[in-house]
Amino acid sequence: MNLFIMGPAGSGKGTMSRKIAKKFGIPHIATGDMFREAISKQTPVGKEAKSYIDQGKLVPDDVTNRMVQERITMDDCKNGYLLDGYPRNLAQADAFSELSYQIDNQLDYVINLNIRYEELLRRITGRRICKNCGKIYHVDFNPPKVEGTCDKCGHELYQRSDDTKEEFEVRYQIYLDQTEAVITYYREQGLVHDVDATQSIDSVWAEIEKFLEAVK
Repeated sequence: MNLFIMGPAGSGKGTMSRKIAKKFGIPHIATGDMFREAISKQTPVGKEAKSYIDQGKLVPDDVTNRMVQERITMDDCKNGYLLDGYPRNLAQADAFSELSYQIDNQLDYVINLNIRYEELLRRITGRRICKNCGKIYHVDFNPPKVEGTCDKCGHELYQRSDDTKEEFEVRYQIYLDQTEAVITYYREQGLVHDVDATQSIDSVWAEIEKFLEAVK
């Protein structure tokens, strides 16, 4: 089963991806992790990506596409894959369609997590992280017992610099400008399954699990 999971930052892609990977035995390939792995292993495309990152430049689509190709042709993807964070734009979507056809490992479905802007903003700006152990809290949904202090290790909590309203709005606008067109692209091919991500984690997972069990 070959899947993409899509949705804006804060929609729960990481949480749902881990559950899908565990339940259905396919690798969760988050683009950030994929880049770090390729760079650490010093693969040819990883070295190329690092040259752009070291200069503070965005990694070009063609390099990203080749990194995805390198990753999904690994042995652990023979029975399927779950890509998270790719494709980000139509150019990448077109390139992936050609690539997946060439290696005969085409996309089956896109899980699209729908969520209102106001809920996303609440989720993002309320997130707090422990400086020591990395445990994640939320001021509304999962607050620490003592405000500003980690329950687990007692260290100080902080808000990531990109978890502010201003930074989120920039990321959200990029999503609207680029990635929503990708969802439309796959919707026209009949590959998109929409999920209401404003529900509880358990409810969102139950809906995804039911769909994937039905189509696997």
